[in-house]
Amino acid sequence: MRISVEEVFETVKMTIEQNFDIRTVTLGVNLKDCVDRNLASFNKRIFKRLSEMGKKLNQCADQLEDKYGIPITNRRISVTPVALLIEPLPRKISTAVSVAKTLDRAAKEADIDFIGGFGALVHKGMTSADELLIDSLPYAIPATQRLCSFLNLASTKAGMNMTAIEKVGHIIKDLARNSKNGIGCAKLAVFANVPEDNPFMAVLVRAIIL
Repeated sequence: MRISVEEVFETVKMTIEQNFDIRTVTLGVNLKDCVDRNLASFNKRIFKRLSEMGKKLNQCADQLEDKYGIPITNRRISVTPVALLIEPLPRKISTAVSVAKTLDRAAKEADIDFIGGFGALVHKGMTSADELLIDSLPYAIPATQRLCSFLNLASTKAGMNMTAIEKVGHIIKDLARNSKNGIGCAKLAVFANVPEDNPFMAVLVRAIIL
């Protein structure tokens, strides 16, 4: 396909005058094989993998920017839904918060803008690990900078998990109360019919870019 001179100038104009960019690139990382009954060992494994993979993502993104001359605004990582990963760990809110801080620290180490996956798929019901993660949200999100969370509460096939919906309503209020200017709520996406692909990155509002 031939590209006309007019099309080239149009692209240049979009880049220079209209801030044309690539909004985001996202790397999905499966952490299931990092699961451990020991919290310290688990945190060590996920930090090592995410910091290494994040740096590789940045290298590839930099190459794309250099090749095409178009800036990439955000670099993101999405991980396996964390509620699945904390199943073997102690049932304490501090456990989930510790994992959240490790994810955040790994993203910072790799210079990744956002890291998603701190969430749970509870449309079919809640395990104790799901409940733990939900209960930890008002503490985990305000304690991190780059962490994003998601919850799926309903689906066409399974219906609505009314227990989870009632619970999350109170959690959102607590999250707003515990975070500066209520911004924590902008880092939590609540869904119905979420894609069950693993990993999954919620599309969050731009208000989290401060």
